[in-house]
Amino acid sequence: MTSPVDQNIAKNARQISNALNDAGSMSSPVSEGALISADASPFSPSLAKKLTDGARNDKEPVISANTRRAYAADWKHFCGWARRRNFEILPPDPQIVGLYVAACASGADFGDRKPGSVLTIERRLSSLTWNFAQRGQPLDRKDEHIALVMAGIRKNGATPQVKKVAILSGDILAMLATLDHGTLRGLRDRAMLLVGFAGGLRRSEIVGLDVGQDQTKDGLGWIEVRDKSLLVTLRGKAGSRQVEIVRGSSDQSCPVLALKTWLKFARIASGPVFRRVTGKGKAVGDDRLNDQEVARLVKRAALAAGIRGDLSEQERGERFSAGSLRRRPWVG
Repeated sequence: MTSPVDQNIAKNARQISNALNDAGSMSSPVSEGALISADASPFSPSLAKKLTDGARNDKEPVISANTRRAYAADWKHFCGWARRRNFEILPPDPQIVGLYVAACASGADFGDRKPGSVLTIERRLSSLTWNFAQRGQPLDRKDEHIALVMAGIRKNGATPQVKKVAILSGDILAMLATLDHGTLRGLRDRAMLLVGFAGGLRRSEIVGLDVGQDQTKDGLGWIEVRDKSLLVTLRGKAGSRQVEIVRGSSDQSCPVLALKTWLKFARIASGPVFRRVTGKGKAVGDDRLNDQEVARLVKRAALAAGIRGDLSEQERGERFSAGSLRRRPWVG
């Protein structure tokens, strides 16, 4: 049961709030001090101001101190991740948030490399939504870049298939250095190595890519080049799956730039992405490569880079040619 004093405080708070609302609709501004004086409030100006501030905040959702601390920690977590990748934090970009959510699910971008639980990821996304709103820039959680990743996490309770170019090893960089980037063949091979490795794709999936959806009968998937990433959609017996590959930390290791450069200079606008280079390296054919071309590329580049020099050339040749970019047999 409330006391008369408490009831009086509540009454005065309502009066102040009503007066402020009435003042908001007036053509001339009215100070809080004038309103308090006109109301003949028995309270001090400082107490009246506290009541006024409380009335103004009534419409804000009540968030506990613990929740605010968690939201602050999640915001710091996101900002640190974004800065390490030179991503802009504001305004909110659903594509960047989608990549962040995927990184949380895999744990690969963070020190402990521990995959996040569905509940933790849901909380982090709610934290971002709240923090962006507090900065006057709402985040659209229904955007496909976020919704697609979250749907996969909720369905599988596991890591969505998003690979980061940051996992590129020195071996891959050494292999890239053996290619002639001034030729069409070199540009194609560079794109195949980077896209295949960063996406964790099988050899058949690499050569089975088309520039767009349903462009060929023998295609196994297609690509969508975006501002900050490359979305690969693959068809399989169990249905379709999508792999999003982000930009590299440098032009040398960027699969998105490598693919765009190959398509530009090869003048490929539709059909198979990776094709045979003909006419002494000056022309590009219409037919797609077969997956053995990828195996030969891996073997040739690995041997030229001198990877695993502790093995004989025959052993290295057998190991590299038998593996695939997806398995990364040359690492370790």
